[in-house]
Amino acid sequence: MQRPVNQTLRTISKCRQGHGIPQYIIENGLRKVKPYFFQHQVHAKERWLKRTLLDVFATEFQFRDKMYYHNAIQCGHITVNGSQVEPTYVVQHNDLIIHHIHRHEPAVTAKPIEIIDQQDDFVVIDKPGGIPAHPGGRYRYNSVTQLLQRQLNVSRLFPANRLDLPTSGLMFIGLNVDGARRLWADTVEGRVQKEYLCRVVGKFPDRVVCTAPIKRISFRLSLHYVQDDGKPSETEFERISYDGTTSLVRCRPVTGRTHQIRVHLRYLGYPIANDPLYGLDKPWSHLLQEGQPLDEEYAANVVQTIAAHSHYPDFDPSHINACRDCGLVMTSDPPPNLLSIWLHAWRYASKDQSWAYETPNIPTWAYH
Repeated sequence: MQRPVNQTLRTISKCRQGHGIPQYIIENGLRKVKPYFFQHQVHAKERWLKRTLLDVFATEFQFRDKMYYHNAIQCGHITVNGSQVEPTYVVQHNDLIIHHIHRHEPAVTAKPIEIIDQQDDFVVIDKPGGIPAHPGGRYRYNSVTQLLQRQLNVSRLFPANRLDLPTSGLMFIGLNVDGARRLWADTVEGRVQKEYLCRVVGKFPDRVVCTAPIKRISFRLSLHYVQDDGKPSETEFERISYDGTTSLVRCRPVTGRTHQIRVHLRYLGYPIANDPLYGLDKPWSHLLQEGQPLDEEYAANVVQTIAAHSHYPDFDPSHINACRDCGLVMTSDPPPNLLSIWLHAWRYASKDQSWAYETPNIPTWAYH
């Protein structure tokens, strides 16, 4: 039988001191972290200002339900500037918000992180799809940088480029700040040519250059799309092969916007075949029209539709499959193959031809 919420929160209060070394479990092709107690600290973000504390948590962090956050605030497990407040507290500029939580990280792929090269101040890796590049959101120990820190026995790493969670391929990670800054500067200043491989729906044209501007539509949903007032974006595409249903495409992003390749492909009408956000088989797919930028009103409708189909289980005190320490309803682990998409960062090279890296292996989906 599940504990009542208040009893659960009292349990958490006894464990605020920390959680020690993470315990990993490898099972059914997935890497899991044993749940642990964690103190999450964050300064108020601009989009949170003038909203109630309860509204911020209930809308920004939907992996817990509203009742949980209401009780957590009232019991002092969510505090502001070191003080207990009411759920109706209005968030102010520079507020320090602390949440003492029993953390359940989502499972990630158990595929190994292959080190391609290691220099004095950086390493080059082949990141598997299905794991985040760095801690963020619900992920901390189940991330590339945290796993590599243990593998390399270093206290900190500095990603110089970042791949989306479902994307595989080349990542450059600094062993110190200077190494990361140099690599990052080369990338953002256009001194590096990047090549990706992807598999898309339909017969892609021989060659396309897409320059549609991209704008973030929703931070919480990590949704980006083409809008007229978006940031300048450019991607070069070239079809490599067509199998009668899907095309293998080479992508060369000239700019580096979030989700740029995925968004441009969707905008062109050839989304990555297994993309869970921009694909053609979603309840919101009809709202993302080929060649049509979103205006603000239409973008809001897209966000509402996606949010309505995002599943976060509500708290149920009678639910037998729930965490005994915090009341979180446990959900089934995803199949490992659903954690990644058919997008792979294959080759990075300096434009002055002083260096080049390729992943030693190409994903199996690129051979079919």
